[in-house]
Amino acid sequence: MTSTHAATTTVLGDVSYQQLTEDVNGSFKSPTKGKGRASVSEFTTTDYTLDERPFFIPIDKSGVMGALDKLNRQLIEAGRGSIISKKEPTNWIGKEVAPGRLGLINHGGSPKVLTKPGRYPGFPFRNWWGRKWYGTTGLSDTVIEFQGLTVVQVSQNQAAVISDPQNHIFVIKNSGFVAYAIEGTYDVLSIVDQTHLPTVVKDKLTGVNLGWTHEVKMHSKITGANDKDYVVATFLNIPASNCAILQRGDDLELLGAGQSVIINPSVTLRGLYTLGENQLEMPTKDIFTRDQVPVSLTIYLKWQLTEPLKLATHGYNTPYDALRDKTQSILTQIVAHLDYSSMVKQRSIGPDNMEDGSDPSSAFLDALRTRAMDEMHEAALDYGIILKDLAVIDRQFKGEIASTMDKLTTRALQTQVEAANVDRENNNKVKQEEEALSVTRIRAQAANAQADVEAYRIITAAKAQAQRMKIEAEAQAEATRIVAEAEAKAVRIKAQADTEVVDQFAREMELRRVEVSKVQAYGSKTIFVPTETGVQMGSAMALGMAASMGANGLK
Repeated sequence: MTSTHAATTTVLGDVSYQQLTEDVNGSFKSPTKGKGRASVSEFTTTDYTLDERPFFIPIDKSGVMGALDKLNRQLIEAGRGSIISKKEPTNWIGKEVAPGRLGLINHGGSPKVLTKPGRYPGFPFRNWWGRKWYGTTGLSDTVIEFQGLTVVQVSQNQAAVISDPQNHIFVIKNSGFVAYAIEGTYDVLSIVDQTHLPTVVKDKLTGVNLGWTHEVKMHSKITGANDKDYVVATFLNIPASNCAILQRGDDLELLGAGQSVIINPSVTLRGLYTLGENQLEMPTKDIFTRDQVPVSLTIYLKWQLTEPLKLATHGYNTPYDALRDKTQSILTQIVAHLDYSSMVKQRSIGPDNMEDGSDPSSAFLDALRTRAMDEMHEAALDYGIILKDLAVIDRQFKGEIASTMDKLTTRALQTQVEAANVDRENNNKVKQEEEALSVTRIRAQAANAQADVEAYRIITAAKAQAQRMKIEAEAQAEATRIVAEAEAKAVRIKAQADTEVVDQFAREMELRRVEVSKVQAYGSKTIFVPTETGVQMGSAMALGMAASMGANGLK
């Protein structure tokens, strides 16, 4: 792990910075930079380094145990008592020291540390003469303080603010140390989470978040007076596109985005700034036109700060302060050369109406376009600001002319309201008529649609009825044909059967059966009268032929 140690030093972290100095001509220049970092300036002092602190061991890759061993050897070489106890642990009785923890013993006011895990019995008694057991502490604890022995180890996001025995302040980040104070103490003033500082710094006007800060104070005892707390370190967490300006005497230093801490007593924080775009509506003070009519304007400003050092050099804390004074001055000069009539006709100026040369208030527009924008842009560059937009979004006239204008405006508004009401009533009537016409049209369309549906239903029913009758007739005809064919076939079969009968008696019996059937069909009292002579003759001939055939058969 890498460590950052400093005493009465401005610790700038891993960010690059630059300092602008003003030459005799009033221009600014940057100091010569090294590869990836600015050169060392007056903001960094090394008048009291860590190498001058006795019995101070930074924690390296060997960890806390290795640092304790090095500190123990230094104490022995300096003729002082060791801090690591020579006691050997057992496994059956005594005070227990678990792995990952240190045992603490007060040996006549001096610290003794048990580093080996195990149990340490309370006998023989000579081993504990003048000694007192103070329990155990975690080997990985952030801060361990015991009888002048101080162990501090912080993680990546942490920073420890330390006061050494001479009350010099230094900061430990992403590392740690083991120290033993022979005279005085190493006091841990605070452990700071650098990524979550408690105090938020915002721009009071725009509401932009400029960053976070945290001040670490040290309690000092003063004889004959009340105790006081003094700021000894200021932590900064600056987001991207923001910066801070540091001050030492008349010199200014630009500090970029990142995590930083200031502990140099001669360096103060001048302010935090944003390098992004900002916009704001700014009301001006009363300005008098050429004919002495007071007017108050509301200005829309959009800007971006690009060189904060120029702004701070001119004595302004925010870009708005610089733009406000310059805008008031320029607008006062412009409006003082304009008449009231040229301003009252134009309410606002912006990108939509600045190019219209035919506007009757073109004098006001031209003055704002050619003078205000140009002079404001040029003046803003002197403060390190780029002015991106300027617009007059409102104006208020004051005095007697203002009351007269209010009356005229009120009357004009009343006329407009009355005209609007009449138009609204007319529009309502027209809309009502149009809606009634629409309803009638819709109803007619609905009736036509209903008639079409009814006609279609009747036509469809007639077609279905005709089709049904046709099908029934075809079926009846087909049935009649089939019945006729069956009866004809039956007659043919019967005739063929009768033809095949050759026995005279059988034929005679068949005829008699026919006669019986006729009598049964028409009744016994029915008289059958022949209606045709040919038929009677045919019957007589048939009977004669039958008789002759029968006589011939008997011979």
